[in-house]
Amino acid sequence: MQRSAPRPSRSRTRTRVRMLACAAVPVMIVAAGCSSGSDGGGDADKPAATTSKAAPKVAPAKFTTLPADPCKSIAAKTVTDLVPKAKDKSGSAGKSSDITTRGSCSWNGLDDNGVKGSQYRWLDISLMRYDSEEGLGSGQDRAADYYKKEVANARATQGAKDMKAAPAPGVGTEATAVTYSVTKTGESFGYATVVARSENVVITLTYNGAGYAGARSPAASDLVKGATKATKEAVAAVPAATE
Repeated sequence: MQRSAPRPSRSRTRTRVRMLACAAVPVMIVAAGCSSGSDGGGDADKPAATTSKAAPKVAPAKFTTLPADPCKSIAAKTVTDLVPKAKDKSGSAGKSSDITTRGSCSWNGLDDNGVKGSQYRWLDISLMRYDSEEGLGSGQDRAADYYKKEVANARATQGAKDMKAAPAPGVGTEATAVTYSVTKTGESFGYATVVARSENVVITLTYNGAGYAGARSPAASDLVKGATKATKEAVAAVPAATE
């Protein structure tokens, strides 16, 4: 009776598989080395190029606050000169939820000379400060946009006559003076509005007046001269509040 050949044991089979696997390793290594180039360095060894760039940082705003009391941003003597008979020489401050960002103040008064005529004057100022914020831009750029809007608003005054606008040199980073006249209650009121930007702060100052009982209304040149002087003082008061 013919006997079948004995089957190899499981242990011997495993040993042979491991030997064959080990024998193949050097061949794989050599093949991999050849495919990488003669210097041993291939594209796979190079770091991946960085395609994303860091977003540019927004420039910090120069001024971090405003005068604590906007009514003191204009010298008391200047207020007296522009509004001789002011009802409240210390001014009337506007309400603000954040005095480091916005502030305002106004003065008005009537210099009554009876039959010789009277002079009415009004002076008001507003200050607006912008911070630098990611997604919104730098404080300077944001203030520049607001500056343009304020100049446009002054030039769009309803009922204005003899409208003129011109640069106001020497006032902050940039400034524009707008003059015009408006007839109210039968009287002609002369107006001078100066809009100035000092870096990230915008100052809008309006000075107007009228003559009553035959008195002449103030000349546009006198109004813009006074408004420009007061605006310069307000611009100078801003860095003093930051230092």
